[in-house]
Formats: sequence, structure tokens, C-alpha cells
Amino acid sequence: MAKTWTYKYGDNTIEVVNRASGEELRVNGELQDKQTGISDRSKLWGKLPTGEEIKASLGGVLTIECSLFIDNKLQTPIGKK
Repeated sequence: MAKTWTYKYGDNTIEVVNRASGEELRVNGELQDKQTGISDRSKLWGKLPTGEEIKASLGGVLTIECSLFIDNKLQTPIGKK
């Protein structure tokens, strides 16, 4: 079963998807990075249309968590405070 984290940044929608087969980073529906295989940690990279850099870090032992950084600033996923 896939787990998806969704972030809203200005007019952009950023999605990080974790599946048993690997992880994906999408910006406005466009695939920007993909890792395949099973691992306990993963990093995905991308860019917004404005040129700002995106870094997503996934990891965990019992549950997978996602940290998303835009130009080195931590973002909060939609639905979390």
C-alpha cells in the first residue's frame, strides 16, 4: 500500500509517494525523481518552476516519515500542524 505526503507551496503541489517498490517525487503532477527497491532511507531531489530546490528525505524503522525541504527550509505536509 502506498503512503503519500502532499505539500502545498504557493501555486505548486508537491507529492512524495512511498510504495513497496520505491519512492517518487512529483511537482504539479510531473515526476522529478524516483528511487526503486526497498530501503530504510531515501532522498529525492527536484526543483520548482521558480528554480527553488526541493529535497525529500524518507526513513524510519516501524513507520516511514517524510521531511521535505524547499531551499533548505522544512515544510509541513497538508493536514499536519
